[in-house]
Amino acid sequence: MKNFRLKTVLVVLFVAIGFASCSNDDDKSPAPVTTKNALATEVKGPATGKVNVELSYDVTFMPETACGEFSKFTDVTIGGVKGLQIEVKYPEVCTQQVPTAKIAVYKFKSAVKGTFEIKFKKSETEFITQKVVISE
Repeated sequence: MKNFRLKTVLVVLFVAIGFASCSNDDDKSPAPVTTKNALATEVKGPATGKVNVELSYDVTFMPETACGEFSKFTDVTIGGVKGLQIEVKYPEVCTQQVPTAKIAVYKFKSAVKGTFEIKFKKSETEFITQKVVISE
């Protein structure tokens, strides 16, 4: 009988240690993030380039709050014309409310020569257009 009680106590102790060690109290989930689209205010970059050479364009945008950070460029269509818009991510809590202009870098590379128009959403009805001529 003592042998059975000892085994029972050891099993209960082992199971309790197992549950305690598997606890994930220290795991913290990432803070919730909201994404919204921002409008481009200015685009700066080269007007010419070479085939298969990457070009960089600085796209200035104004986030809603100072905590807004560039997330990615996404496709947008205005009146049948395709272009790009800026997606900005915002943390759930932000104590810095006064926004400042920020810059996102857009990379462009073409495998063929020609004249290209890169369009960034400026308002609900228009784009800022950056023309680039790619030569060999």
